[in-house]
Amino acid sequence: MTAFDSLSSFERQRELTRLLERNGRLSVAQICEQFSISEATARRDLDVLSDQGLIQRVHGGAILVRQAAPEEPILRRSHEQENEKERIGRTTAALIKDGETIFLGSGTTVLQVAQNLVTRNITVITNSLPVINLMSEKENITLIALGGMLRDSELSFIGHITEQALAEVRADRVIIGTRAISLDQGLTNDYLPETLTDRAILNAGRETIIVADHTKCGAISTAFLAPLTAMHTLVTDSGTVSEFIESLRTLGVEVILA
Repeated sequence: MTAFDSLSSFERQRELTRLLERNGRLSVAQICEQFSISEATARRDLDVLSDQGLIQRVHGGAILVRQAAPEEPILRRSHEQENEKERIGRTTAALIKDGETIFLGSGTTVLQVAQNLVTRNITVITNSLPVINLMSEKENITLIALGGMLRDSELSFIGHITEQALAEVRADRVIIGTRAISLDQGLTNDYLPETLTDRAILNAGRETIIVADHTKCGAISTAFLAPLTAMHTLVTDSGTVSEFIESLRTLGVEVILA
């Protein structure tokens, strides 16, 4: 007999959430053993917590859903997960072929990709001021800079003018970041005015590559951007939970670990 045997379903689900907060993931077998309950009861508890948006169901168990914290300005977060972003940048840049036209979005992880592309013979379309500054004097790069309203915290151009310009361009590949990726809620961001611009960016290329370190995976932010099927490839780091990766691969998303 365990300390959890006399718990009500509500109390058990609360304790289950606390266990997930400590462990990050639990299998159905572990839940059954911990609470002395049947697999059917464990799965019902997981369904309840999933419906409440507290967890994400994965094959054989569940992982915790984290609420993404508000995003710091780009200059302040340049050193967050710096090693992971550098690896993601190198790995993503290696996917690009000379002669391609690519779209590079805003953010610190995409900027790492850009830094690994400065010697390549490519065409770059971007709404990111740091990318524009980085590539503006590179003779080997044809640079197409999209204007609009400057979002000063991100140093990116957004809004109606940017979206009109996006309707006139096409890229072989779109490379962008996102604030959070959830198996249930898809791609989400935390800045509502930028959402329509980001959706227009997703429609500007034949292939979409999302670059996101492990802190973005299994999290949810404020504004829905697109379903998981909007991305063809996710480039992330080895800190991302394996069940999350396998769930994406089951959906047909290529996941590359940097």
